[in-house]
Order: sequence, then C-alpha cells, then structure tokens
Amino acid sequence: MIPARYSASRFPGKLMKDLNGKPVITRTYQATVATNLFDDVFVVTDSDVIFKEIENIGGKVIRSKKEHECGSDRIAEAVKDLDIDIVVNVQGDEPFTEEESLKKLIQVFKEDTDKLVDLASLMVHITDSNEIKNPNTVKVIIDQQHFALYFSRSPIPYPRDKEVTVKYYKHKGVYAFRKQALLDFYRLPMLTLEASEKIECIRYLEYGKRIKMVETNVQGVEIDTPEDLERAKKLWN
Repeated sequence: MIPARYSASRFPGKLMKDLNGKPVITRTYQATVATNLFDDVFVVTDSDVIFKEIENIGGKVIRSKKEHECGSDRIAEAVKDLDIDIVVNVQGDEPFTEEESLKKLIQVFKEDTDKLVDLASLMVHITDSNEIKNPNTVKVIIDQQHFALYFSRSPIPYPRDKEVTVKYYKHKGVYAFRKQALLDFYRLPMLTLEASEKIECIRYLEYGKRIKMVETNVQGVEIDTPEDLERAKKLWN
C-alpha cells in the first residue's frame, strides 16, 4: 500500500512533481511493483489528480473515503475488509524503493514464529552532522534486539559525552505491519508525544506495540522539500 496525499504541508503537490519524465508517485509505484515481492500493490489517495495518474498508467488505486491525519490511517481504512496477514507501507515520496530492503522487512515476519513483532521498519546509518541535526530527518534509537525505543526529529542520543562512540540511525518511512496492529492504530487516539514530534510511528510505541528495526544500506532520497527533489533528479541520472 502506498499512501499518497496531494497537499503535503512542507512541499504541496510533491507527489506530482516531475522526476526525470514521470511524477514522483508514478516512479514510486512502478519501483514497488518492479520488486515482484507482493501479491498486489495499491496507491491509496484522496486526490483526484493522483487517482487519475495511477489509473492512466494501468496501476491499482483506491480512493480514501475519509480525511486522514497520516498514512497509517489511510491504509487501515483501505485494508480493513481485505483478507491479508501482512501489509507493507511504502511512502509515496520514496521513488528509490528497491527489492533488497523490502525483502528484509518481509523476512522479519517469516522468522517471527512467536508473533512478537507488531510491525517492522527500515533505518539507515547516518554520519553527516547536518543530517543528524536536521529536523526533517527522523532519527531512531534501538535496543539490543533492534526493537525501537524512540523516534525523534532531534538528535538522539544526545552526545553529552563526546568520548562515547554512538551510531545514529535515520528512520526510513517504510513499514510492514501485522494487519491487526494497523487496525489498532486506526482506532486509537493520538497522544502527546506523537502530536509534539509529528511522527506517526510514535503512536505504536505509546500504546505498547513492538517495532523491529531493520538496517539497510540503501539511502535513496525521500522527497520532503524542493531541494530533495533536485537531489533525487541528480541521483536518478
């Protein structure tokens, strides 16, 4: 499922911006289909423009019936009546989506025979100090078993002791959910930490869900700003 909202607050209309000949959302959809990992791939949107774009390229698209605060809510509405076990959420602004990383997420659930994992998500090791400090870059800290402890737009952990070597991880907005965890998210109200940080996966932590983080080496570019789009164009070339 690819949630696709047209009116993004930081970069309105970004999913329909041109990325070397095709809109960003089209690049993301086609990259996801090309992995050949899924029974079905759908774009879920409330936008007529995005709906028609995906329809015109022969893609599968679902129109949201309600207004939603976040992508998880949009997907939950779309899948609640579908007979599925695992739902993978690829963000619409991730045109560099690729097979290797998504396969790692799916493998988490194949190995989770005791069903201890509610959802899995991707992270990338980052070292650039500007990216670590950038509030548009969501950081995650993990425990010894790679379960998420917290997500933040601030640098976490805070480097009070400069002698201690720590790794910083950027959270990539790609998730795999057990269907029930997603439906639980949909019915549970937003709490203060999520509201403050504007990071939807914090809601899962606040309600006791377990998020298994999977490290990937594929950085790509998530398109949050016009500058990101320019970087994406260069990388695409």
